[in-house]
Amino acid sequence: MHILNQDLEFFEENRTCSYFNNEVSDIRYRFINNCSIEDYQKKLERGWRRFGKIHFVPECKNCTKCVSMRIDVKNFKFSKSAKRVISKNKETKLYIRPPTVTKDHMELYDKYHSFMHDKKLWPYNPIDVDDYIKSYVEGNTEFAKEFLYVRDNKLIGVALVDVLPKSISAIYCFYDHDYDYLSIGKYSILSQIKIAKDLNIPYIYLGYWINKHHSMGYKEEYKPFEILKNRANMDEEPIWEEYKS
Repeated sequence: MHILNQDLEFFEENRTCSYFNNEVSDIRYRFINNCSIEDYQKKLERGWRRFGKIHFVPECKNCTKCVSMRIDVKNFKFSKSAKRVISKNKETKLYIRPPTVTKDHMELYDKYHSFMHDKKLWPYNPIDVDDYIKSYVEGNTEFAKEFLYVRDNKLIGVALVDVLPKSISAIYCFYDHDYDYLSIGKYSILSQIKIAKDLNIPYIYLGYWINKHHSMGYKEEYKPFEILKNRANMDEEPIWEEYKS
C-alpha cells in the first residue's frame, strides 16, 4: 500500500550548527502538505519557521543562543535613518505576488550568495531550480508572497514573506549588492513594517536572533521587539517578553 501526501515529523540530532563553528544543533522538522493559517499562526508563536513545505524549530539540548523574535509593529517608530532608507527608494518599484521562479531569480540568488561567501565566508552552494522551488515556491498557500524590488527595469531584490491576518513572517531575502547604496535588505523589512501597520497586523516575525552575531545581530535595529522565553509545544502557551538591552 502506498500512502500519498502524508504529513511527516522527524528529528535531526547533532547536525553542524549554521551559526557557530564547532557547535552542533538539534532540529525538529514537520513536512506539511497543506498548512492552515491557524496551524501556521500557532507554529510562529512557538518559534517555528517555514521553507517550502518544511516547517522546523531548533531544540538544541545544550544551547539557547538562537532566540525567536518578533517586531512590535504598533509601537515601532520610523527613525530618521529608516526614513532616509525609504526616501532613497522612492524610485524602487515593489511588486507583491505569489512566489515564482525565473531566470532573473536564479541569477540574483547565485550572485547574492557568491558575494556573501566572499564577504562573510558563508558556505557557497549554488542552488538549482528544483531546490529553489522546494525551498521558496512549494507550500505556496494563500499566505505565501514574494516581494520583488525592481530598479532600472532590473530585479534587484527578492523577499519571501508570509502574510497572515495576525502576523507577517519574513522568511528570506536576497538582493544585488551592486545597489548597496539603496540598502534593499533594510528597505524590505521597513516595507513589511509599513504594510503591517496599514493592515493592523501586530507582529512581524524575523526568525531567530543571536545577539551581536555577525549575520544575525542586525535584527536588533528593529526595536521594540519581543523574544520567546520558552520552548512551548503546540499544547502549551508561548511566553513572549519585550527585549530590553
